[in-house]
Amino acid sequence: MSGYSRGMTRSVYHQSRLKEYKLAMDFLTHEIFDGSGRSMGGYGRTLVMGILNVTPDSFSDGGRFNAVDEAVGRALSLFDDGADIIDIGAESTRPGHEPISADAEIERLIPVLEALNGVIKCPVSVDTTKVQVAKAAFEVGAAIINDVWGFQKDWGLADLAASREAGVVLMHNRETIDPDIDIVDDMLRFLETSLSIASRAGVALSRISLDPGIGFGKTLEQNLAAIAHLDRLKTLGCPLLVGASRKSMIGKIVPTTTDERLPGTLALHTVAMLRGADIIRVHDVKEAVQAARVTDRFKGI
Repeated sequence: MSGYSRGMTRSVYHQSRLKEYKLAMDFLTHEIFDGSGRSMGGYGRTLVMGILNVTPDSFSDGGRFNAVDEAVGRALSLFDDGADIIDIGAESTRPGHEPISADAEIERLIPVLEALNGVIKCPVSVDTTKVQVAKAAFEVGAAIINDVWGFQKDWGLADLAASREAGVVLMHNRETIDPDIDIVDDMLRFLETSLSIASRAGVALSRISLDPGIGFGKTLEQNLAAIAHLDRLKTLGCPLLVGASRKSMIGKIVPTTTDERLPGTLALHTVAMLRGADIIRVHDVKEAVQAARVTDRFKGI
């Protein structure tokens, strides 16, 4: 990352951070996420991102929605259940996954996006690390890039996002787990680099959400610390997205299969919302929406 200074973000964004944070929340709650006609309610309303995996090997629902008709039906069901955003992934990012080519990812993804284009009434996010995939997705209606490597695997994603004025989610990630590091400091350094890349490319801060990357390159204790200290990530000036849905950290606390982790998911996301999460990324949308609306009532009390 020699071309980008880790300290650049603070100098670039420091003076306008409070104003830019307001713009970011306006953008997320009123501009992008108003396509359904539902009132977003402005500040304090947690947004719910519904997960749709069109993969054979995702950790929770891999193989269930591979067929286009099944995927479209699932997306519409997530929307009906209250999803504000649908996040579609065509390559698994679970630990130990087998990488696939951009062409293979496009082959899985694009037929689903084509079928949803003009049909789904909420924004569609594409979970990808490849610029070729994101470019193809934008051509058929995608509005958001969700990059689990925060622009640090393919810098072309930042240029593409800037040219399309797209929304982006930039996630913290690590190649390996190191139980001895301060994970919150590591997240801050990593995400500052991601924001520096975004700034150099011309991506507006108001179009960026940051994700602590629960379950990615972290021990159980580090995952818990990441959620507990979300307030420190708020200093970067962007809305925060947290996705802990059905993840293995729940099974490490209470032995469970992925399909048995809804209560743990709701608990983690409730804590995250109270610690500053603006968006939660979930498999079980209906239950998450109810939990979010109740939790939102406690904010500011």
